[in-house]
Amino acid sequence: MTHKPTNLRPKIALYEPDIPQNTAAIIRTCSCLGADLEIIEPCGFLFHDRRFKRVVMDYMDGIKIKFYSNFEDFFKLKKEERIILMTTKGSKSYNTFDFKINDTILFGRESAGVPEKIHNLVNTKLRIPMMNNKRSLNIASSVAITLAENLRQNKFIKNG
Repeated sequence: MTHKPTNLRPKIALYEPDIPQNTAAIIRTCSCLGADLEIIEPCGFLFHDRRFKRVVMDYMDGIKIKFYSNFEDFFKLKKEERIILMTTKGSKSYNTFDFKINDTILFGRESAGVPEKIHNLVNTKLRIPMMNNKRSLNIASSVAITLAENLRQNKFIKNG
């Protein structure tokens, strides 16, 4: 008999985040929408950075954050889970993809995305459609858009 987890939640994973305000905004989003956050180190800032603290406020309370010391550890521990990479190089739109509630949705660095070695480790690569000649959305906005779609599809939105 297998044990089915009862606390399934979407997971947002950040690959080597480098802008403290964006990571803080993502923590707030995850806290408010009930997602777990996973951070693949190294980070480009310290968590006691005043720019980080100004945005995160008291939203660190009640959120589960898991840290991985490198991407190898992340992928080793995730080998049985589905990882979706959000990238401007994705061939499929996020809003036509069937999310599962316990998916791990991976986002790259604000300054450089993820390296090719990460692209090669992930089977599913999605994009958020944008107007022509636009490069990318802010990562915090991308997380909010994608997480909201996962929650909508899985009827996970909770009322107060």
